Amino acid sequence: MREIAYESIVRAAKSCVKACGSLTASCADKLRSALQKESGSAARFALKTLLDNNETAMAENLAVCQDTGMAVFFVQVGQDAHVTGGLLVDAINEGVRQGYSENGYRASVLDPVTRINTGDNTPAVIHTELVAGDGIVLDFLPKGFGSENMSRIYMLTPSAGLEGVKECIVDAVKTAGSNPCPPVVVGVGIGGTAEKAMEVAKRQLLREVGAPSRDPALAQMEKECLDRINALGIGAQGFGGDTTALAVHIGKYPTHISALPVAINVQCNAVRLGHAEI
Repeated sequence: MREIAYESIVRAAKSCVKACGSLTASCADKLRSALQKESGSAARFALKTLLDNNETAMAENLAVCQDTGMAVFFVQVGQDAHVTGGLLVDAINEGVRQGYSENGYRASVLDPVTRINTGDNTPAVIHTELVAGDGIVLDFLPKGFGSENMSRIYMLTPSAGLEGVKECIVDAVKTAGSNPCPPVVVGVGIGGTAEKAMEVAKRQLLREVGAPSRDPALAQMEKECLDRINALGIGAQGFGGDTTALAVHIGKYPTHISALPVAINVQCNAVRLGHAEI
């Protein structure tokens, strides 16, 4: 049994929060690629502005977007790891508290009933998975709500088939329009229960932007849905154009014989990810 100190987890979570200050390399690469092939002048301006903004944020140590989101963590905990000095959840939230405060990132979290802000962007949303080993791995996704508000869950029946799934994916992006600040990344979860499908969808946003699924059937579906979405013509920031989505990432989980859940979790153009291993 390996002991991991509470403070080590605090430091790891705090280091992840710095991800709010820049786009991932794969996201920036996809934006550059979109700019090179874009035919519309307004969309080209929007894409160039997004890339220039990222450069400025990194140079000036600023948030790449004012909406630094609600902190979402996917945590893998080794079954041979033992946290000492406090609770894992409390340590992650303390890291979020310190990271958001010290970097001057916006506090966006509040009580849903009273609407009173917690003041430090806590609590985080934490998904914990027990795995083999004696370490702890943190993956951080700051989820802005222009895109999160466009989440959709479709509880299809099996008769809808894969074509029905594809139609839901495209429909979700079409309905969202410019609200999620395109070009977007579309996370999709197929199967499980309603809540599991949405978790699977959100996990897809941790992938490098544009990295295809290892499942050939899902990879083909990703490509087809991406083509259909980009044919919508919504374009960068809703100005029209060739690139409405940078990628579609699809995951799946076994489901009930009478069900076909499809969850869509949209990510805005500001893909920001933090990672730490203890």
